[in-house]
Amino acid sequence: MAHDDSRPGPVPARRGARPERLDHQADDWLVGKAQEGSLDAYEALVRRHRDRIYRIALRMLGNPDDAEDVAQEVVIQLWTALAGFAGKSLFTTWLYRIVVNRCLGTIRRRRDDTPLTDPDIVSSPGADVQVMARNRLSAMLAAVTDLPPEQRAPVVLVDIEQLGYDEAAAILGVSEPTLRGRLYRARRRLADTMREWA
Repeated sequence: MAHDDSRPGPVPARRGARPERLDHQADDWLVGKAQEGSLDAYEALVRRHRDRIYRIALRMLGNPDDAEDVAQEVVIQLWTALAGFAGKSLFTTWLYRIVVNRCLGTIRRRRDDTPLTDPDIVSSPGADVQVMARNRLSAMLAAVTDLPPEQRAPVVLVDIEQLGYDEAAAILGVSEPTLRGRLYRARRRLADTMREWA
């Protein structure tokens, strides 16, 4: 029986390899297969990154419907865009740059930002402490949505998605010092906004 090489398989682990390195190796393998026309590899890439694509879009846009639209557009665009991915950066850097750029385009097209609501927040009544925590989180998410897009993106990528400064800077196409400066200004602005909640 012939072996089907088009199906995504595990990337052999090297002894002592770090998990994120293995993730990048798996992405590279899947990208290569998808570029050769493997629909299975493309679907595996989508499954691996779909949740983060949506989370970044949600935090950037503050609206679940808009975030879902962007996530769908990115997933659809990904199949054809993969042909242009030359591997000069990490696949995730390239992919999240597409997501952020789509979000920035959406922000430019609309005038009013809807305050962000977190779908994970339970709205059932509870103790005062839970209500206060829920209100504080809602205020923080709304404050992030109110940031200018060039400050919002670093906060979403570094503070919320926990990406490194170098990867976030690469995604945004700016130098690391520029990213750190924007992040500093955004954090100061958020601290001022949230002072009443301290």
